Amino acid sequence: MRLNRFKMWFVVLFLLLPAVANAHVGNKDVFVELHPGPYKLFVTIRPPLVIPGVATVEVRSSGPTVNSIRINPVPMTGEASKHPPTPDPMQQSKADPAFFTGSLWLMGAGSWKVQLSIEGTQGKANAGVPVPAMALSVMRMDRRLGLMLGALGAALVLGIVGIVAAASRESRLPPGEAPDAPRRKHAMAMGAVALVAVVAAVWLGGWWWNVEAATYASYVYQPLALTPSLQGDTLDLKIGSFTTDNVRRNRVATDLLPDHGHLMHLYAIREPEMDAVYHLHPSLVAPGELRMYLPAMPPGRYRLFGDIVHRSGLPETLTSTLEIPQGFTGGKLAPEDASAAPPEISAGEMGSVDKLPDGYSMVWDKPATLVANQPADFRFHLLNAQGKPAADAVTYLGMAGHAAFVKTDWTAFAHTHPEGSAPMQSMAVANDGAVLEPMSGMAMEGMDMAANVSPTVEFPYGFPAPGKYRIFVQMKHSSIVETGVFDAEVH
Repeated sequence: MRLNRFKMWFVVLFLLLPAVANAHVGNKDVFVELHPGPYKLFVTIRPPLVIPGVATVEVRSSGPTVNSIRINPVPMTGEASKHPPTPDPMQQSKADPAFFTGSLWLMGAGSWKVQLSIEGTQGKANAGVPVPAMALSVMRMDRRLGLMLGALGAALVLGIVGIVAAASRESRLPPGEAPDAPRRKHAMAMGAVALVAVVAAVWLGGWWWNVEAATYASYVYQPLALTPSLQGDTLDLKIGSFTTDNVRRNRVATDLLPDHGHLMHLYAIREPEMDAVYHLHPSLVAPGELRMYLPAMPPGRYRLFGDIVHRSGLPETLTSTLEIPQGFTGGKLAPEDASAAPPEISAGEMGSVDKLPDGYSMVWDKPATLVANQPADFRFHLLNAQGKPAADAVTYLGMAGHAAFVKTDWTAFAHTHPEGSAPMQSMAVANDGAVLEPMSGMAMEGMDMAANVSPTVEFPYGFPAPGKYRIFVQMKHSSIVETGVFDAEVH
């Protein structure tokens, strides 16, 4: 934050703070569906644009009546997590008693959770929702406000100089006596000294502020570097680290936790038409290094999105690009991986029904209008070749489905699940403090012990901005992982 030094001294009296980051690319809000005890809650948390800053919380309940909800912010790990602040009550809507709103302060960067205490007709219950809060950028002062503060600062400087000059000229004079020439000369000299002192103070304040701004800029969030290297059909991925003199700000590649049985969920989407997509799962081969054998992929440039979860419960989405050369052969798609080859986005918007290669189809209960920043449940159905609900639907990676919402200009990406946009491992840390040991290899792969599930799945989510999106939905039946593809125009 670089400000005009003339008004710097006045600006430091005001709190100008950095924005926060989001775990998913371009998606700062958290959407989660909870089932604490007998209750069902749809929770939306909108992290603040500044840190420290105020996060807003919205809760919609269904099922048994909820009478009250209290919320408080708690760090996910560390000593502070053992000493939560006093919870604040949420406001219950008079017009809609099932809807609650509230706000709370997030006082530092890192991995937080919002702890909810619910009371209703079926007794008490508790739940936690993970919230990542990291410095993303600095905010610039509004130009009009800056000009106004600069003018007020100039007036105050002149006022200080005038007070010093008047005091040195007249403070020792008897009432009614006019100052003589020596006193006036002395007053001018003292005013000049005061002006120099005030200007020096302004300059020092500006210097201090710029040093603080530069220090803070060094903490501005950037995803950990993801460096791909392709040799034959072997893809190596190296994850970087971010370390500072403040251990609470550190993010390293050696503390990753498995989420849905894998250290990384890697989406590869071909640019620019999004006409090839792969949901892949590289394996750990060394600290901070993952590897996999790629399946057959059409040549071109692919945008990579790699979801990881740190031991603190902090999720990140790492981004990079990968060039697949002409003549690339690759191997077979792994059983837990998925792919699709939809039409190019320039060919026009896809409808609400996607015919799948094996005769099955996936159907989206598409709303008539899609509005940005409006939380909703997005419902999809898997139908068999006869158009009936798929009776052989089973879990995929432990869930009824997975979905990726991707803006066609690549500015937004979110990998979500039926319980919401927060990773399963982050939810585990937020709710019972359970932290699995970082994986040393393939220990948890194959966790998908397929169980029959409903062929209908819902994903809590809210589009972060207007524009065009492509949605990739994975559901599984028997041993086949299907990927349905849908387009959305968001207003």
